[in-house]
Amino acid sequence: MTLNDVIFIDNLPTLDLHGFDRVTAHMMINDFIKENYRLKQNIIVIIHGIGSGIIYNETKETLKKNKLVIDFKTNYHNNGCTIVEIMVDK
Repeated sequence: MTLNDVIFIDNLPTLDLHGFDRVTAHMMINDFIKENYRLKQNIIVIIHGIGSGIIYNETKETLKKNKLVIDFKTNYHNNGCTIVEIMVDK
């Protein structure tokens, strides 16, 4: 499955960052990616909310720097979450 194949996100692994600060969000995102890499889940969802944009920006920067991330995009129907495609071993 790729990002373009995703229609429904309700059954995908999800990380909710509401209430976290920037540093904690950074650590949680990287841990979540590593965990799903081990579980061979190639599509995940990160809920960062809209708010003032601090967690949104941290999410984007963290995803850009993570070597396991293939691609990511903001959900078309909910711009408070980002859909992420990560590398998995076949």
